[in-house]
Amino acid sequence: MTDRIKLPLPARVLAAKQAAAFLDEVGGMNAVVVATEDGFDVASAMKAGDAARIAALASSISAISSVVTKEAGLGTEKCLTIDTHDGFAVVYSVPRKDVRLVIIAIARGQAVLGQVTYRAGEFAKAMVNA
Repeated sequence: MTDRIKLPLPARVLAAKQAAAFLDEVGGMNAVVVATEDGFDVASAMKAGDAARIAALASSISAISSVVTKEAGLGTEKCLTIDTHDGFAVVYSVPRKDVRLVIIAIARGQAVLGQVTYRAGEFAKAMVNA
């Protein structure tokens, strides 16, 4: 975590606890990363990978989805799923008043998409109000 991120300490602590619980409690998870909209890692729980790199990618993915939803007249982006042959990633926007965050949950193929999406959504709601 960096001091440049304008996120209150209680929110940072909640992000770290929620990310760890998400990774431990949902089967098939590889990584859960909370990032700022400009790509800085706020909190993460990882089985593999580089949290800073994933945070930067999540930020870019979120920015692209924001442009697509606005251009298509769909309103503000909320959640994006990237599905592959070996797994998937769920990217959730967290529109806080002080700083906009992004949660990315990366899962292997045996994970249940609905369970991961639901958990990411609940995590995002908790972070909005933290």
